[in-house]
Amino acid sequence: MRGRGQFVGDIRLPNMWDVAFLRSPYAHGRIQGLDIPEALKRQVFSAEDLKGVKAIRAVSGLPGFKVSEQPILAQDKVRHVGELVAMCVASSRAEAEDLVAQVGFRVEELRPVVDMEFGRTAQAPLLHEHWPDNVFLETNIHVNSSIFEQAKIRVTREICTSRQAQAPIEGRGVVAYWDNRLEQLTIYSSAQMPHIVRTGLSECLGLPHEQIRVIAPDVGGGFGYKGILLPEEVALGWLAMHLERPVRWLEDRREHLIASANCREHRYVITGYAAEDGQLLGVECEATVDSGAYSSYPFSACLEAAQVASILPGPYDFPGYSCKTHSVATNKCPILPYRGVARTGVCFALEIILDAIAREAGISVVDVRQKALVRPDQMPFDNITKKHFDSGDYPKALNLAVDAIHLAQVRERQKRGEPDGRRVGFGVAVYCEQAAHGTSVYAGWGIPMVPGQEQAVARITPDGGLELRIGAHSHGQSLETTLAQVAHEILGVDVARIRLIHGDTGLTPYSTGTWGSRCMVMSGGAVASACEALITRLTHIGAWMLKEDLQNVSFSDGQVHGQTGSLAVEEIARTWYLRPQDLPADVHGGGLEVTEGYKPERDSGTFGYGVHAVVVAVCPQTGQVDILDYVIVEDGGKLINPMVVDGQIFGGTAQGIGTALYEEMAFDGSGQPLGSTFSDYLLPGPTEVPNLRVIHMETLSPYTRFGQKGIGESGAIAPPAAITNAINDALYELGAELLVSPVTPTRILQAIAVGQPRRRA
Repeated sequence: MRGRGQFVGDIRLPNMWDVAFLRSPYAHGRIQGLDIPEALKRQVFSAEDLKGVKAIRAVSGLPGFKVSEQPILAQDKVRHVGELVAMCVASSRAEAEDLVAQVGFRVEELRPVVDMEFGRTAQAPLLHEHWPDNVFLETNIHVNSSIFEQAKIRVTREICTSRQAQAPIEGRGVVAYWDNRLEQLTIYSSAQMPHIVRTGLSECLGLPHEQIRVIAPDVGGGFGYKGILLPEEVALGWLAMHLERPVRWLEDRREHLIASANCREHRYVITGYAAEDGQLLGVECEATVDSGAYSSYPFSACLEAAQVASILPGPYDFPGYSCKTHSVATNKCPILPYRGVARTGVCFALEIILDAIAREAGISVVDVRQKALVRPDQMPFDNITKKHFDSGDYPKALNLAVDAIHLAQVRERQKRGEPDGRRVGFGVAVYCEQAAHGTSVYAGWGIPMVPGQEQAVARITPDGGLELRIGAHSHGQSLETTLAQVAHEILGVDVARIRLIHGDTGLTPYSTGTWGSRCMVMSGGAVASACEALITRLTHIGAWMLKEDLQNVSFSDGQVHGQTGSLAVEEIARTWYLRPQDLPADVHGGGLEVTEGYKPERDSGTFGYGVHAVVVAVCPQTGQVDILDYVIVEDGGKLINPMVVDGQIFGGTAQGIGTALYEEMAFDGSGQPLGSTFSDYLLPGPTEVPNLRVIHMETLSPYTRFGQKGIGESGAIAPPAAITNAINDALYELGAELLVSPVTPTRILQAIAVGQPRRRA
């Protein structure tokens, strides 16, 4: 915020040129040819030039998964608007864009697949012609579905979430150069998983890992968008080696919106089954996800749909379940992970169904949830899809939220009515967030990103400071602060003397990176393990310096204590590094630098959870929605730094409000994206985000180092469900029901127009 950061766009290298890409203006077409003026041949490159460069392949061991090959620059066909076709390089971005304008692009247009349901039909043209259909993957889960027949209440809804863009403040960016001294390709990239990017670059460019160094400097937000390998990264890596000079590409916002940063286009046909008193008996669902044209590396096409079936039950305990999912290829840019991956959609679908069941049963929306929530006495609990809930008190969280929102007063206000004609509504949504899931979860997916032992390096400096090195990346999570707290807690080194080094494959231990709200559990545990290993070495050296037996010394508060005195860490470090002649030959030879790994006692993941309760006012004449009150109850286990937790919750909730009310990446019938600027694609600003009231619970996880759980995505999960339920409650007497996010004024007015007035029970 002070302008002191160093982002990719701040990096300046001697003789650096800029790159602009010719991108396809067509959603689907067969390439007839490129017309490159002779004078530009040395500055314009097409797929024919990238000899030996392999396409991006995201593989999976899931049965039935179809592999797509994403060319670095389009070959034979283009499959979405914005796909890379040619690469132009010049001394400035403006000049490179002028070159793009001079390149002719001839295409035989083909009928595009824009609607995912049409894409599943036999009439749809094939995106990948060696496939028999346009479906990346189908999944099925069926558990005790015969119980559906016992249900007295059955409610079915078709519920949709619109395609979005992640929209971090900083778009993607790449600077690449070949280091002749080290014989190494160095890539600066705005990435949240630098080690994974290096692995992907190695596969595509045919270089061994040691000849590639990926550096992620300061990164202006990620949200999952920066957790993939970009074709632009591969293209610039090749170009830097080919030209033997540094090259740079900085994504502009139009590229960001239309070409790569899309997510969350889901459709659910979902039925809730309940007993006459509203007790939830089961859920049946068929879910379709628009996966776009390719599966991005390491794995994106099925990340949403493949999880839908397993996480749809959420925090509820019920006996019957059936879910089928389809990941459909369409002529849109690839769907990518976004904060709350799949959870935002399933929470939206399930929580709307629960409100519908409550209305059908004539009970409150709070009671229908209390009847179905997993109870604290059931913990740890394996739910109907074998998700292992580690700990928590879901009913208490719901009660806290309802009490804080003053529901009885809201109901009284509803009865009185608003003087200006607006209608007031209450909505609630309960969610859980599986985080920090490890080897046992991802190994079964057969993808090139299976997390194992998360490692950390801890090194005492000669004057008693501490350097920490981790393979994960901090791009807004404040790991520089929280991991320093962990180290201070164990070693006693002043937080001001602790430095975190991350984001550089040349300096840090291997890691699958930052995703799935895993860093505080995994990197936090690894830092703790490394610091504890340092204590062993410090006490060994300190005991000799104190001339005492090892069993007579202890470590606390940054000092080794013996019967004859104490030694501070800096005294021991100074002796080890600068006065080794004062140490015996048999002192611990490992020194004051250690690398240690960490996995939780059980690596199926932690389960943070929470409740969002909201009060809205809706104008029936304009469709305008005003958020009057917003309460969040969250439980992320041990809160290492409550201020950081609040920041994560506030930011995620702001994004969730965007999902609920504003953000939509629409396409026309020819596959053209209609939201190519922020004039067309609406983001919430400060005036759209209300004052959020957060209530913390701390139910410790029994499996992690400090009892902490992942919490980075939780704020973004529940807002669309809670806000939409509140809008439906407000408009109940008008017979309107909203089932599509975002809930725009136009959709509200349309729902009111077709609604049939009814009385509130």
